[in-house]
Amino acid sequence: QVQLVESGGGLVQPGGSLRLSCAASGFPFSSYAMSWYRQVPGKERELVASITPIGISTTYADSVKGRFTISRDNAKNTVYLQMNNLKPEDTAVYYCNVKRLENNYWGQGTQVTVSS
Repeated sequence: QVQLVESGGGLVQPGGSLRLSCAASGFPFSSYAMSWYRQVPGKERELVASITPIGISTTYADSVKGRFTISRDNAKNTVYLQMNNLKPEDTAVYYCNVKRLENNYWGQGTQVTVSS
């Protein structure tokens, strides 16, 4: 079955950096676009970034453009989110996502807290 396991979250000061990873299994990873979402309690889950199956094209939410970079390593079945110049408003639980066969699959999430 599809499994997505996120890692790399933590506490970081404003202006700092983190790199999130999502290890995927149970489906042909290199055939699917992958995305990162984030959610703050009481708010809807927000799309942060997406990457096409072989990584040629990426899209970003306006709020993270120029600061975050999504990438993937199809040999390792892993998608990454490099987050630079983090701001307090980036604090959220970050989720890895794949849409496959009309189903949405999510990881367990990893908490990112940006605070001094």
